[in-house]
Amino acid sequence: MSDKGKRLIVVGDRVLVKIEEGEDRTKVGLYLPPTAIDSQAVQGGTIIATGPGLPMPDLADNNEEPWRVAMRETRFVPMQARTGDYALFFRKAAVEITFDGERYLVVPQTAILALVRDPHVED
Repeated sequence: MSDKGKRLIVVGDRVLVKIEEGEDRTKVGLYLPPTAIDSQAVQGGTIIATGPGLPMPDLADNNEEPWRVAMRETRFVPMQARTGDYALFFRKAAVEITFDGERYLVVPQTAILALVRDPHVED
């Protein structure tokens, strides 16, 4: 995601969103009411990257001592959001970052209100 060799990796159940500048109509055609725009309660943007999801605890029944258990691969509950989706989310829950001169928002999946997905995009 960078020309300088650095990559921005999203962790957990979060998404990286390219910020859409405030308008009353989003790029995908959704109208936001004036109250949402004025208070900046709701914002939208395109999802650039997603984390792996919510980590699941290892429920394997082991009678071994916990400190001697070999490392196992972490399993995740998959995310509903996908790269390329348009997301409407609560602005208060988002964290703004700048990476390689571009502004992005890191948004937890729980703050996403709705997703708009192109039906022609393959999974």
